Amino acid sequence: MYKSMVYLVGAGPGDPGLITVKGLECIQKADVIIYDRLIGQNLLTHAKSDVELIFAGKGPNRQVLKQHEINNLLVDKAKEGKIVVRLKGGDPFIFGRGGEEAEFLKENDIPFEIVPGITSATAVPAYAGIPVTHRNIASSFIVITGNEDPAKGNSNIQWDKISTDIGTLVFLMGMGNLPEIVDKLIENECPKDTPIALISWGTRPRQQTLVGTLENIIVKRDKAMFKNPAVIIVGKVVKMREKLKWFESKPLFGKRVLVTRPENQAGEFSKRIEELGGEPYEFPTIKISEADNSGLDKAIMKVNQYNWIIFTSVNGVQYFFKRLFKLGKDVRVLQNASLCAIGPKTKQALEEKGLIADYVPDEYRAEAIITGLKHKIKSDDKILLPRSDNARKILPDTLKEIGAQVDDVVAYKTKKSDANADLLHQMMLNNEIQIITFTSSSTVQNFVELLRLPQRELASLLNSVCVASIGPITTATAREMGIKVDVEAAEYTIEGLIDAIIRPSYIRHIREV
Repeated sequence: MYKSMVYLVGAGPGDPGLITVKGLECIQKADVIIYDRLIGQNLLTHAKSDVELIFAGKGPNRQVLKQHEINNLLVDKAKEGKIVVRLKGGDPFIFGRGGEEAEFLKENDIPFEIVPGITSATAVPAYAGIPVTHRNIASSFIVITGNEDPAKGNSNIQWDKISTDIGTLVFLMGMGNLPEIVDKLIENECPKDTPIALISWGTRPRQQTLVGTLENIIVKRDKAMFKNPAVIIVGKVVKMREKLKWFESKPLFGKRVLVTRPENQAGEFSKRIEELGGEPYEFPTIKISEADNSGLDKAIMKVNQYNWIIFTSVNGVQYFFKRLFKLGKDVRVLQNASLCAIGPKTKQALEEKGLIADYVPDEYRAEAIITGLKHKIKSDDKILLPRSDNARKILPDTLKEIGAQVDDVVAYKTKKSDANADLLHQMMLNNEIQIITFTSSSTVQNFVELLRLPQRELASLLNSVCVASIGPITTATAREMGIKVDVEAAEYTIEGLIDAIIRPSYIRHIREV
């Protein structure tokens, strides 16, 4: 007897944050995930590294796998003794053919569970500022398939019933049939001035909303070239949108932001972009890796001799302590040293190790460290700098000039990543990137190296993109490489960079580009 389980999981309407807790747990433990076109692709990053991913998407004009093939695939994978997740957009039992899949599993004695999802029928209107019910406006709503041709003689939709003023009508997957839907409603005495809203790519940063009446919506749709996937809302509640729209009012709504940080550090930045309504596109230009440990190990073995240890990055903290613990030591060996952190995140990384930084400069760069420490460091003080292999030399060189003995050791390596530069190039040609962020000189240098474009061609490509820099050093590197910088953070942190991007003047600049 094979040991298996199939989970029919509703992934929600598109925003990855709308997955249920149980749905996410299923993704995390799955051996196989068979997923649809409209799921939030970021959900797949939560799966195990060795998970088998099978795309079973259906579009308006194409279908990768037919339904009977999907049914058989679920059974076959389960019979291999695997945990299978069938990841479906919205809720599996609302026009998701989840009932058919569950029936087939039952017929083949395959154990299964249904994990409901947030349906687009309510979530998409909510993201457009349209409540499907509202006191004194609509006390009920009906969810209707938009795929059935309303002109056919044997329609299962009771048009004479739903066209009367009984509440809100929500049509799913109905853009192709919109003219017929409108005609049927009007034929059955639904007033021509009834408000209607079309919402495409609902709950995502690319969400678009078009509002009209039954009388003019077809003309408006054609003029706007409005396309699938879309949800159609009919009813008086549509008028609430002007007052309640919230998602589309976020400062980065509709903007795709390129995140060039290393993969293991991009998460926090990407999350903030999503919270502000933007869509992060992670393109790590840097890979962080462990260095040859001989120099760092040597320094750690005599760490009690140092008067100062200066940490210039979170990575420096992490790799220093990784080796410290590997060598069988703990924080007690640092009792003789004062600690300097270049900024609040590095300071926080030290605090997580149970240590308090003795000095954090007001301006988060090497020059500020020098200014702040030059009256604190005595001649012949011994200083340890655990840093990247390509860190700037200004800090150790200046410290030596004031008489300090400096051990500048490589704690970690930074190198160019293997990100898909061809795909990014095509996206930029298609104007699919609105903002590019650089968080260090290395991110700039590797970005240019990965794209492999002549300077003039690169400059032309970036004309339609807004470039944001984390600080003056990064800005200087960008300009040396022929890249214009549109905005620079006042505080040289990720939060400072976010603040600079969402400044009203910068948002206006993005809209003008």
